[in-house]
Amino acid sequence: MQNAIRKIDELHAALKKLLPMKPDLQAKLDKKFRLEFNYNSNHIEGNTLTYSETELLLFFDQTQGNRTYREYEEMKAHDAALRLVKEWAADKERPLTETNIKNLNEVILAKPFWKDAITPDGQKTRRQIKVGDYKEFPNSVRLSNGEIFEYATVADTPVLMGELMQWYRDEEEKKELHPVELAALFHYKLVHIHPFDDGNGRISRLLMNYVLFKNGWPPVVIKSADKKNYLSALRRADVGDLNAFVEYIAQQLAWSVELSVKAAHGESIDEPDDLEKEISLIEKKIDIISGVHLKSREAIVALWNGCLHSFIEKYLRKFSSVEKLFNGKEIRISYVIDGRGTDATVESLNTFFNSPDSPLERLDAVGVNYRFKGMKKIRSNAQSSLQIFFLPSSYSVLIKGEQIEKKYNQVLTDEETENFINERAQNFLKEIKAELNKANS
Repeated sequence: MQNAIRKIDELHAALKKLLPMKPDLQAKLDKKFRLEFNYNSNHIEGNTLTYSETELLLFFDQTQGNRTYREYEEMKAHDAALRLVKEWAADKERPLTETNIKNLNEVILAKPFWKDAITPDGQKTRRQIKVGDYKEFPNSVRLSNGEIFEYATVADTPVLMGELMQWYRDEEEKKELHPVELAALFHYKLVHIHPFDDGNGRISRLLMNYVLFKNGWPPVVIKSADKKNYLSALRRADVGDLNAFVEYIAQQLAWSVELSVKAAHGESIDEPDDLEKEISLIEKKIDIISGVHLKSREAIVALWNGCLHSFIEKYLRKFSSVEKLFNGKEIRISYVIDGRGTDATVESLNTFFNSPDSPLERLDAVGVNYRFKGMKKIRSNAQSSLQIFFLPSSYSVLIKGEQIEKKYNQVLTDEETENFINERAQNFLKEIKAELNKANS
């Protein structure tokens, strides 16, 4: 272990002589670390986005490939978490707290979701993963030899986390441990507790780098291709050989410092396999230009589950608040295939979009007509219509003549949805006020 630490100290001393880097060189290095860390840390946990798909998402805000919406969502959330720990580390006076760690879990998981699980007696089940708080169920992992490794119990977790934070504060104050030792041991102790239902590995790697950032070091990137050695080092720590894990992390940090030295000298920081990554990225850009993401069953299903289903539900909820101004209402939902409409409900629409037998390639539109009957006192009617059109190379969402149009590989964000619906609702209320003013004049 000492040899590994001596090596990174020598490399780090050489790096500090070259700092600060020219802004363009620093920006290129930051981009490289950002991409490598997000891609590899998520890949270790099973995310299937390719390197080039990750780059397209993080730097071009575009999606490619047949990935689940959650995989894109967790990659962007992980990137936000990386920015957050860098901000924390930059504030030297700010202490790290359990609340910070819970917030980090909430950031990377984004929202509650359902996940396959195994009951204590070995039965398959599904349970909801809550975010931002310690686990409510015991968790474990099956080792390569088939044995089950149990993490901290639910009851012990809050106590152990309190002890971990006290240990970290004490070691920070004493300054006896090398930064890489402190970072590696914090990573190991946290992942050994496994305090959350999900996201423990990613949070451990993020906080390991928080410690390194705070002490003026570049981040450790554990390559997904080296996952076997990473897990082996963790298992050795489990049986008491903590130095083995510290040495492993120091070896990975050496790569980061060497890369930083190269960047500071203005040398290429591309790696041997970066050529293949770049070729793959160019292929993806060509796909975009060529219009590969035209109207298709896969694209429509992904959009429905990724944003359109929730868009319709939010639209209906928002406009339902207007009902109290009227004596009655009528809601008609339908979808149009080859020019012919079919009445539906939100529930039947969901079944339609997720059925393998539905002819989604021939889908023209989905419509929601919200008709309000008999405004109180003046007996006037009003209506608002939501229409979603599925065009050959894009889809569009219209409410009362205002529209958003996007490519099939572009999902409506929650913010876009909220803003668009809120603005349309405000305009609708203005029209109602105008009717009232006309009636009273």
